[in-house]
Amino acid sequence: MKKVLTVLGLMVTLGFSAPIDGYMQSLANEAKKADPSFKGFDAVSGKQIFTSEHIGKKGQNISCASCHTNDLKQAGKNTFTAKVIDPLSPKANKERLSDVKNVEKWLKRNFNDVYKREGTVVEKGDVLTYIKNY
Repeated sequence: MKKVLTVLGLMVTLGFSAPIDGYMQSLANEAKKADPSFKGFDAVSGKQIFTSEHIGKKGQNISCASCHTNDLKQAGKNTFTAKVIDPLSPKANKERLSDVKNVEKWLKRNFNDVYKREGTVVEKGDVLTYIKNY
């Protein structure tokens, strides 16, 4: 037990936190490799990506906020299926951003729904920064 607590304490001291932070660091590393002038992800840009409307894959104007709402601390509803979506903000929903595979899956799916393409590394990082900071 003492070893576990020591390791956890060391992780906190060194700045390790949720698995999403490791994923975001890998996105940042990719972005820096592609563009050496990359300075970091931007929540303002993430909000713009999240709220801007586009002709989505089903041919109608849609944004991420169309389903998740503009208030990420509130439940949303899928515009196509009417299924209720739990709040996206990790401050309102502790399960959000806790499973990297799930985050990757939904980023890919939702970018395809709204933008009809996969998001870039920077777009993903910006959106995740916006969501984390909401």
